Amino acid sequence: MTTLYPSIKRISGNNIASPIGFSAAGIHCGIKHKKSDLAILVSDVPANAAGVYTTNVVQAAPLLVTKQSLAETGKMQAIIVNSGNANACTGKKGLEDAKTMQANAADKLGIAHNLVGVASTGVIGEKLPIDKIVNGISKLEPTSGLKGSIDFSQSILTTDTVSKNTAYSVTIDGQTVTIAGTAKGSGMIHPNMATMLGFVTTDAAIGSDDLHSALSSVVDRTFNSITVDGDTSTNDMVLVMANGLAGNNTLVPNHPDWDVFVQTLLLVCEDLGKMIAKDGEGATKLIETEVTGAISDSEARMIAKTVVGSPLVKTAVFGCDANWGRILAAVGYSGATLDPDKIKIQIGTTTVVSDGEPVDFSEDELIEYLKQPEIKIKVNLQEGAGKGLAWGCDLTYDYVQINASYRT
Repeated sequence: MTTLYPSIKRISGNNIASPIGFSAAGIHCGIKHKKSDLAILVSDVPANAAGVYTTNVVQAAPLLVTKQSLAETGKMQAIIVNSGNANACTGKKGLEDAKTMQANAADKLGIAHNLVGVASTGVIGEKLPIDKIVNGISKLEPTSGLKGSIDFSQSILTTDTVSKNTAYSVTIDGQTVTIAGTAKGSGMIHPNMATMLGFVTTDAAIGSDDLHSALSSVVDRTFNSITVDGDTSTNDMVLVMANGLAGNNTLVPNHPDWDVFVQTLLLVCEDLGKMIAKDGEGATKLIETEVTGAISDSEARMIAKTVVGSPLVKTAVFGCDANWGRILAAVGYSGATLDPDKIKIQIGTTTVVSDGEPVDFSEDELIEYLKQPEIKIKVNLQEGAGKGLAWGCDLTYDYVQINASYRT
């Protein structure tokens, strides 16, 4: 996405501890056989915080603990995360274990228990090896250096093939404010808000309610606009901590730099969302669908997400098949208001449908385009001014293999 604000700069060597006053760590504690599986993210001071959570009615114990703590305080100073086990559908023992993780992390840092968020990801329905986690927490030593952030981002992964990190700086009230993020997510991805873990840090000064407002305003355009497989997880969430150490005047909606802050937060969340879509289980291609001419932005996003979520579109992209009929069908069943006789569809820069009718095109040229790692589909409804983006990935043989043997 192109930014309208020249003061926004992408930070090279980005990491979750880039903002002032944050530190991180990650280790192997024994949940997984070899890979890192326990991580912690810490602010030097209690930070105003906000969160968005899965819409799945079945919600995991760590998510419930985090929601309750954040509702009580509006603040967070640390987040303890494990991978390899979701601690979901684990009953009273699961809730006790999530609280034990929270308490042990808080006691190690010398802070109140309800200032610690808890997140878990992995297999559903298996009890946590809580003794291993408690022992691991005692060994976590967060640092503000790059290594701690890398260790954190790697320790939260499950079937991901790469860690996902981004960071931007922006000038607010003459002060440099940094917003950074890291995320995990590869399969069971269909956020509403759901199916991934995202952590965002910033040294901006902003109240909890206004931070939640800013986060909510960007979620639909970023994390809620990605899909890998249409499944909505029991666990996942996005948490933002803002510790105020950059020294700017407190951000509120009528602050002259409010829009530039929200735009920077949007860029961080969009980067992470696209990285998740691109790293879908077994994926070989990122699919971006842009919809214009809809009657509203929300309907445009709904159509775009329907297209990238269509198994038939996803398999056609995997097979380098310019089967525009599948795209048109997905637009049609999206539930949006449209006139089929006005629709225009492009794959890359090639128009394949105009005013609802097929257009002659070079099949060979489109096959070559569809071999690229990033595929763009454009749909123009010619109904209104609404526009929206969504991201997904192709559906491959490897996706089936990975998920057929996930527990083995």
